[in-house]
Amino acid sequence: MRYQRCRMLFGEENFEKLQNAKILILGVGGVGSYALDCLYRSGVSDITILDYDSYDETNRNRQIGSDAVGASKIETLAQLYPGIHTIEQQMTMLWVESFDFDPYDIIIDAADTTKVKIEVAKKCYKKLIMSVGSAKRWDTSKIEVASIWKTHGDALARKIRNELKKSKFNKNFMVIFSPEEDKCQEKGSFVGVTGAFGLTICSEVIKRIIQ
Repeated sequence: MRYQRCRMLFGEENFEKLQNAKILILGVGGVGSYALDCLYRSGVSDITILDYDSYDETNRNRQIGSDAVGASKIETLAQLYPGIHTIEQQMTMLWVESFDFDPYDIIIDAADTTKVKIEVAKKCYKKLIMSVGSAKRWDTSKIEVASIWKTHGDALARKIRNELKKSKFNKNFMVIFSPEEDKCQEKGSFVGVTGAFGLTICSEVIKRIIQ
């Protein structure tokens, strides 16, 4: 039985909650693709993914589905995870403004664009779990989960905090981050960390649904 061990762990009532939860994943790269894989394998049956990119050769070190170089991420993952819902759409400020987030129980922000991440936070902070900087790191033991206001040692999280303060936004939302010092100057990345970010997000989603 496919989900037998998940049912044993979570219990029937909680497993039913997982199956009924509606999850939206914004960005399915090095972090988002592992969050998708974990949620799918754990019995969450209503998952929507949003992305606009195609796989590049440089994605192959960390992204699920990336052996399909040149192919659409959305289309490739829809084949790998039958039954998921897909939105092939570029995340812009206008899109965030017009999109209806209400049907979803939890929104996972694994996107890259800072301004868009800030607008997503303003619009759906109550349902949000946000990933910030996972690149340039190699130590998974440094990964933390905290309110955006308690993040530390991460440049992207700091920038988001500062911009939110400027706009007088003071609400809480959950962030997955790492205060590990950058190990390189460019966009170096390691699947051990980016994947662990995605798996940590999955764990936080499951806890939120069950509790």
